[in-house]
Amino acid sequence: MKKFRKVLDGLTTSSPGGTMGSPSCGSAAGTPTAAPTPKEIDVQETLVSENFQLCKTVRHGFPYQPTALAFDPVQKILAIGSRSGGVRILGRPGVDCYCQHESGAAVLQLQFLVNEGALVTACADDTLHLWNLRQRRPAVLHSLKFNRERITFCHLPFQSKWLYVGTERGNTHIVNIESFILSGYVIMWNKAIELSTKTHPGPVVHLSDSPKDEGKLLIGFESGTIVQWDLRVKKADFRIYYDEAIHSVGWHHEGKQFMCSHSDGSLTMWNLRNTTKPFQVTFPHGKIQKDGRKESCKPILKVEYKTCRNSEPFIIFSGGLSYDKAGRRPTLTIMHGKAITVLEMDYPIVEFMALCETPYNNEVQEPYAVVVLLEKDLIVVDLTQSNFPVFENPYPMDIHESPVTCTAYFAECPPDIIPILYSIGAKHKKTGYSQKEWPIAGGTWTLGSHTYPEIIITGHADGSIKFWDASAITLQMLYKLKTSKAFEKPKQGEGRAAELVEEDPFAVQMVSWCPQSRIFCVVGISAHIILYRFSKYDANTQIVSLEVRLQCESEDVISPSENENNPCFTESGSHSPQPHQQHPPSPGSRTPEGIKDSIPCLKVKDRMVRVPPGYQAELVIQLLWVDGEPPQQITSLDVNSAYGLLAFGNCNGLAVVDYMQKTILLCVSTLDLYGAADPYQRLTRSPRRNRQSTSEFCMRGLSNFYSDSKKRIRTSYQSLTELSDNQQSIDMERSKSPTSESRENSFSRSRSSSVSSIDRDTKEAITTLQFGESYGRKTDAVPTPCLWVGTSLGVVLLIPMSIPTDQEDRMEEPVTIGPSGAVLMLKGSVLRFSFLDCMGALLQSPYEVWRDPNAPEDPDRPRKRKLVHFSPSSSQDTCGDGHLAVVCSERQAKVFLMPSQSCLFVHNITESSFVLRADVVSVSNSVCLACFCANGHVMTLSLPSLRPLMDINYLPLTDMRIARTFCFTNGGQALYLSSPTEIQRITYSQEMCDNLQEMLGELFTPIETPEAQNRGFLKGFFGGNANTFDREELFGEAAAGKASRSLAQHIPGQGGMEGMKVAASGVVGDLARARIALDERGQRLGELEERTALMMTSAETFSKHAHELMLKCKDKKWYQF
Repeated sequence: MKKFRKVLDGLTTSSPGGTMGSPSCGSAAGTPTAAPTPKEIDVQETLVSENFQLCKTVRHGFPYQPTALAFDPVQKILAIGSRSGGVRILGRPGVDCYCQHESGAAVLQLQFLVNEGALVTACADDTLHLWNLRQRRPAVLHSLKFNRERITFCHLPFQSKWLYVGTERGNTHIVNIESFILSGYVIMWNKAIELSTKTHPGPVVHLSDSPKDEGKLLIGFESGTIVQWDLRVKKADFRIYYDEAIHSVGWHHEGKQFMCSHSDGSLTMWNLRNTTKPFQVTFPHGKIQKDGRKESCKPILKVEYKTCRNSEPFIIFSGGLSYDKAGRRPTLTIMHGKAITVLEMDYPIVEFMALCETPYNNEVQEPYAVVVLLEKDLIVVDLTQSNFPVFENPYPMDIHESPVTCTAYFAECPPDIIPILYSIGAKHKKTGYSQKEWPIAGGTWTLGSHTYPEIIITGHADGSIKFWDASAITLQMLYKLKTSKAFEKPKQGEGRAAELVEEDPFAVQMVSWCPQSRIFCVVGISAHIILYRFSKYDANTQIVSLEVRLQCESEDVISPSENENNPCFTESGSHSPQPHQQHPPSPGSRTPEGIKDSIPCLKVKDRMVRVPPGYQAELVIQLLWVDGEPPQQITSLDVNSAYGLLAFGNCNGLAVVDYMQKTILLCVSTLDLYGAADPYQRLTRSPRRNRQSTSEFCMRGLSNFYSDSKKRIRTSYQSLTELSDNQQSIDMERSKSPTSESRENSFSRSRSSSVSSIDRDTKEAITTLQFGESYGRKTDAVPTPCLWVGTSLGVVLLIPMSIPTDQEDRMEEPVTIGPSGAVLMLKGSVLRFSFLDCMGALLQSPYEVWRDPNAPEDPDRPRKRKLVHFSPSSSQDTCGDGHLAVVCSERQAKVFLMPSQSCLFVHNITESSFVLRADVVSVSNSVCLACFCANGHVMTLSLPSLRPLMDINYLPLTDMRIARTFCFTNGGQALYLSSPTEIQRITYSQEMCDNLQEMLGELFTPIETPEAQNRGFLKGFFGGNANTFDREELFGEAAAGKASRSLAQHIPGQGGMEGMKVAASGVVGDLARARIALDERGQRLGELEERTALMMTSAETFSKHAHELMLKCKDKKWYQF
């Protein structure tokens, strides 16, 4: 524990400008008697560096750009590989694990070691990896890198330790899974095909062992050649040369026939008794045309041939549709007897796999489901019902249903909010799902002891909002809200919305949610705000519409008389556009006839509408067009339920709305906010006062998030991966070359000096807002409701307010807003405000306790507003009145003592980059300031002393998606959108890292391997004769020798020993450690064996030479020497 004291000598030298107040405050040294003296600021800080560690916890959503699929039929777990080298392993709900190949190479194929707790991955860099799944965080045990050949197909027979690997050259290699060493046994392509064949058969596209005899390997080549190779006698049993390229092969379980899918959309059936030609050729989707010819069809990319005990076999395949049906969706076809069912998919099929009751390929398969991996979805089809319904997916695979445009993360929510959201959302769930249990039910997961209610909110491009239950590192959809329902539908290709944002006029930019009062606000891309209240009852309601003219024009600012214009006040809003104070059009703007003026971008529904239980729109605020110019996007928002106020700002100014009385209280340009307290009038001493910033951009650092008024971001997948799409974007290169900005000129962006300084000030954006109980001026003795305003030029303004306290007066008496009080300054755009009491405890904003607005009235108990205040004066008695204000900007953080406005602590967070996100969060029963920088660093600072506690270079910021969606929350957690379809959650708390093993699910559970049904018969058939197949005897080093060392390189797994340290304790961990030790011992024995072999060879050579010499000299007489 450390104590921090700061002795103030009137002026704070650590922060120039930090002591600046309004003119009425007099000298900065003048501290009112009500303020605590410096000696009374005595905060015991408990957080130390050891409380922090950064690690990933869990990844939610659909694996981005999937490439491969595998299923363990005994363990019942599913694996999905992706193009970026990720592997997602799924079991029962809660069992969800993400692994990443260090190389980042795409995963080509996945093969489970069935019921062994291991997985083999084949990657595009021609490397095989063996993953150990017997630990909660899988790790690579071995890797094998092929140097001279490219891997195209892998096959691992059930209960075998020998993996068959086909290559692009047409060769088949065999790898020992236990040691991950190549066998000397190789099936060369030129041995597999006939010597008389003049052409290369192409890459290996299929490998499988015959269900009838494991010693027979079926090899499919791309060109259409199929070879059955007898592994014992090392020669081909038969060769098939077909004139259509092969994509896949499927066996009948008896091993007497197999089926192939081809590039011309045909399926061929082959009988092993006669392989000269197929005994059946079908074009499932090819019709005979008028001229008698078959219509051409697309390739059938994969076929599965699965037998049933009591019915016809299932033939399941993807593709094969005729080319003439343009625009048809991708299909999966299920042929069962004479019935053909075509399932249309929303996205292209990447891979599919039939799930069968038995792991043995020589038994009746009895398929019960088909897993279909699509480009952007995962579905499982129930084969046991004739209408083939899909199972309801328990994983959140639809986060990206519409592209995610913003996120919010709330830990430690009120415990009742999750059940009530779930009950409302459950009424709108889709129906028609299979009644059976989700078949991917492997692994074990229990609710850990370190869980608390957490909610994630995602905003989407189509205007929808999704609430997710994120408790206990799972993710479950709770409730969906469509904000577009508040508006009339814009007509396609016309209307105001079409000109502003062609694709997504309702796209969500920002959300603000108070879990206690359940007030919810949404900011949309069309410069609109919707305020929602929560109700458990449906209601007939009419949405109130307010329209705000928040547009600044240069003429208004240059003229001194117009500088003192009254703000645009409007009366209580109705549903039609209000008459607003008209500004004269700019003389220089030559706009055509019929320019748009004083109209919003969207049309609010102006009739009574029936709204269901849940979040119900009460108020819509829209910014208006001015002189043909669309409104600037809203950059900041705060709403307070206790005050009944909502504040928002953009690069033109600030507006405050009383949402209880439905009136606009304040609508003013940023420059007019200062009044006589404009800080730039005080900086004349600086030789570099001229701020050379253009009027085109309105925000610094954060300007990358918001587009120019004429070129709005299109909230699509691209909009979250591009920096910006207009001339006002500032390169992220700023993060690399920041030295051009010193303290004074950090208030500007140097681009052009042709614009007047007064005009430049009009483009000072409001970047953050916060309501709270504070001291508007140094002379204030008691805290009052205040609005803290932060701007893009690093200025902090305090606006005091007077709010009627009585419930009846609140609905009738106006809220009055005083002139700006204190003015504080920092380097860089202001990002976040937070307040602490003088003991260092976090002060929450006041709120109103939720009450249902549509609940039936009780005459005996009239409903009253119940407000909860966290006033600085009531939170402590030991140090009198006053509180600490934590202010964080792009560049630095400062802690001010209020009401004296003295800067107690200052910390320059970064000089080489800028902060994207900052939050004051609770960790380990204390609070800290958490920051995420554009250069990928995650930092935490102690409060109030701003001591650096953690600084980790975690994530290179490669795209705007991460910048827009990164957010911190309490409990040492954070999240961001790691891809357009996935949410990555991380923790920066050492305590949570320590407890993570307990919270994660177990992928492997000890299960008895099912007995083979026909084992007795097979023993009688094969028992004791020469046909018994011993792979060890064939592929082992004794029989096959060693493979060429240059062919493949063995790489010991990095995660082997590290993984064991965090493996689950008990038998599994002990066995794994023993296995590692055995592997190491085996490696040493192998080296010893090699040395012994060299010595034996040397001895044999010596013996041979000695024998030759003896023979040469045997018949010679003594005198012939």
